[in-house]
Amino acid sequence: MSQIEFTESFRQFEAMLFSFACHLTKNEEEAQDLLQDTAYKAFKYRSMYKPHTNLRAWLMTIMRNTFINNYRQKKRRQTLYDHTPNNYFINSSNRSVYNGGESAVTMKELSSIVDRLEDWLKVPFMMHYQGFKYDEIAQELDIPLGTVKSRIYFARKKLQESLQQMYQSRNLNELLN
Repeated sequence: MSQIEFTESFRQFEAMLFSFACHLTKNEEEAQDLLQDTAYKAFKYRSMYKPHTNLRAWLMTIMRNTFINNYRQKKRRQTLYDHTPNNYFINSSNRSVYNGGESAVTMKELSSIVDRLEDWLKVPFMMHYQGFKYDEIAQELDIPLGTVKSRIYFARKKLQESLQQMYQSRNLNELLN
């Protein structure tokens, strides 16, 4: 199939593809982008299309896969989309006031609990808290990797137990609510 024939065949399905893109994205601008991505991939991989087969199904499969890949990529990035006029929610963040009183008290309480931990638990826990990776902690303290992981786990458990006792709650979820 020549480039001209492929182009003509693609144009026959363009309206149907746009409709399918609108159905997938629920947004006309995103549907235009999806249609453009699909057209790009269809023309780029035109040599993979087998003549005299269902071109419509081939194009819809490209579109569906492109949509799924884009969705997964957006989900990984945790992108925030603000569809309000002038991006009101994104642009209004500098107007909010942060009240750090509650978190400052909590950090003081947590720091005092961590200070009461035994050194064999406190040192690996604090190193992990400061951003060291498990293998770096193991190398620095000259202990096995599994020991580092278990000590950090036990330190977390002791912190949870201490918080539970401090607030006299049955479980940590009550503290968070």
